[in-house]
Amino acid sequence: MAAVVDGSRGCAGNKVSDFLPDRVCESSEGDVADEGGSAADFLQGEHSSSSWSLKSSKDVGELLEKFREETEALEEQVLTVCSSVPPKVSAALSAAGEARCSLDELLQREQFISNKLQQHLQGTKQWMGDLGQTCNQVDFIERSIKYLKCLHHIEELSAAVQQYLMINSVWDAIKGVESMAALDCGLSQSECPHLCDFLRKTLCFWHTIIKDRLTSDFEKVLIQLQWPIITPNQSVTPPANHQDLSSQLEGLVLQLLALQTSDDLISQRASASTQGPPTVSSSTLASPAPPLCLPIQIMLQPLAKRFRYHFYGNRQTNSIHKPEWYLTQVLKWLESSSTFMEEKIQPVFDQAGQTISAKVELCRGLVTLVQEKVGSDASRMLYDDGLFCHLVEEVLQFEKDLRSNHSYPATLPALLHILLEDAFLQKWLAVERKMAVEKMDAMLSAEGAWTSQYKDISDMDELKAPECAETFMTLLQVITERYRALPSPAAQLRFFGLQKELVDDFRIRLTQVMKEESRCPLGSRYCAILNAVNYISTILRDWGDNVFFLQLQQAVVSLGEQELLGSIEMMEVGRLASLEGSLFDGLLSLLDRLKGDMLGRLLHSLMRDTAEKAQPYCQERWLSIPAPQDQSAMSLSSSACPMMLCVRDRLLNLHQVLSVSLFQLAWQGLAEKLDNFIYQEVILANHFSDGGAAQLQFDMTRNLFPLFGHYCRRPENFFKHVKEACIILSLKLGSAILLRDLLKRSKLEAKDWEDAGDPSPESALNELGVFCLAPCDVLILLNLRASLPGI
Repeated sequence: MAAVVDGSRGCAGNKVSDFLPDRVCESSEGDVADEGGSAADFLQGEHSSSSWSLKSSKDVGELLEKFREETEALEEQVLTVCSSVPPKVSAALSAAGEARCSLDELLQREQFISNKLQQHLQGTKQWMGDLGQTCNQVDFIERSIKYLKCLHHIEELSAAVQQYLMINSVWDAIKGVESMAALDCGLSQSECPHLCDFLRKTLCFWHTIIKDRLTSDFEKVLIQLQWPIITPNQSVTPPANHQDLSSQLEGLVLQLLALQTSDDLISQRASASTQGPPTVSSSTLASPAPPLCLPIQIMLQPLAKRFRYHFYGNRQTNSIHKPEWYLTQVLKWLESSSTFMEEKIQPVFDQAGQTISAKVELCRGLVTLVQEKVGSDASRMLYDDGLFCHLVEEVLQFEKDLRSNHSYPATLPALLHILLEDAFLQKWLAVERKMAVEKMDAMLSAEGAWTSQYKDISDMDELKAPECAETFMTLLQVITERYRALPSPAAQLRFFGLQKELVDDFRIRLTQVMKEESRCPLGSRYCAILNAVNYISTILRDWGDNVFFLQLQQAVVSLGEQELLGSIEMMEVGRLASLEGSLFDGLLSLLDRLKGDMLGRLLHSLMRDTAEKAQPYCQERWLSIPAPQDQSAMSLSSSACPMMLCVRDRLLNLHQVLSVSLFQLAWQGLAEKLDNFIYQEVILANHFSDGGAAQLQFDMTRNLFPLFGHYCRRPENFFKHVKEACIILSLKLGSAILLRDLLKRSKLEAKDWEDAGDPSPESALNELGVFCLAPCDVLILLNLRASLPGI
């Protein structure tokens, strides 16, 4: 029976689930499951019931009959479910068929409409062509009407300007010209070249007429006001009609300023149609300055005529050897004209609402004249170093006077921009290098090259720099002052690179001379070379903190000048950017290395002489020297006199020939070497009686140390080994024995002295004033004492 039930379930699952939705199958299976569950419960109940007995045949028959009834009921339910599914499936299939028929009908209608649309487009294609031609004709007629209207407007403006000029209404004529200029700007993108050309010619025609009329009237007024003022002392007598002239001047200046817009437009058209000036490297280009205003252009004409008359052609004043003639003349004109510009012209500019300065505008005009002259003269001087150098000097002086005395703005270009052209800049650098090398040769071969200019003035001679070093640094300073005013950081960095080359060249020359003098390191010339190296290094360190060189340092990082950065690492570039380093670090390291090498040679020579003089002192019989109480008075050991005299004389000599900082390094280095020498060659190489130890201490503390006491307060601090050795050797016998025992126990027994409560060897030595010597060294010194038992 269980097999029958399972077969019924399988049939229902396989057939119904293929045709019905999921929810139908789920419901059917649920029903069957419910029935199966009831049968199971029934069986369980039957098994659990005590009224059923499987051993009875009657009970078995009833049970089979019961199962048969339930099986029939279950089969009836399954057949009912299976018979109810096909109508729903057929309904869904019917709906899908109807939808497909509707879709086919829509596709047929779409095809029909598409065919009709194609036929309609074919019929209207000719109409569209005719309509396009008509629209093009309408557009052409419309553009022609606009063209004619614009042409008519131009003619109206031209007629109006003519009418205004006939009735002497200049202001209205200027407004008409301004309207033409505005129309010209509006037609700048127009594709009607003939119309634009007609408008520009008309504008230029009337602008020239008005400008010529105003220029003529303005020149007459200026002549009556005694313009131009050529010399500062020129007497200006006010004319009788001074008031009328001032009012005429004011009106004419205002009218000329009103005509400025059209004048600028015409100037731009003219400059665009002609070839521009020679190109300048992109790093030196300044922002283009606006054109000069019309009143200043007219006022410049008599000055420009005078300038060209005197400084062009075959005039004697036009001398390529004397650029200072025309540069000085322009500065005089600026000085003599400043009062007139400030009193007569500037108030009118202010009244017109102009933000420009009349004095600066006049400067700009005159600078333009000078720029043309300098550019032409510089091209002719490229092959003459003397003339080119003289021109550069005069240009620099002119630039300085122009900026400082005449308030010429730094944003406006002057003459230095001309010298920043590639050809002129290369020539300038070459001349600077050539002249610097020649001067270096001369200064090193001069008679007093290695003597100080201030050797007789102690207050001014701390660095004791020789004359050649001072002359060289002055040369570098002059080069710096020359290129400091350059408006281009890139050009300034090129000159700085030249300075670095010169410093390195001078260092190499000093090294060569030093090697020639290295046979006598204590000689005056060798010390003078050392002073020169120290002097250059000191000045370069000061320059590293100068604002100008700090700005150059930032320019190096921002521009990425590889020639100056070289192969330094990114960390070094970061140090430059954060101002931790300086542009002179590479040169300073080389100079410091040379200074250290020279100091080492000097100290070696000093110690060689001192060691030679100290040989008798090293061989002194320290064991045979009597105790102090057996001597009437202690005095310096006779064997120590040569060494002491040698040290004294060398110190006095070095103090006279070396700079303060170098002498301090020298005597401290000598003290250190002398301390090691005496400790190794005198103390450790001998045994001492109490008298010998006392004599050694007397020689050191009362004779050697005071030699260095002239240069510091506590010279014994520079002789730590000798001082502490004298302390150990001069200890009283009992103290020495106790100290020796303590040191021996600490050496033999590995125990913690602090835990045991005993003082450590180091603390015991510190109480005696011994801080430098190790316990093992102290034990060696104690063993050198002849008075200690057990030696």
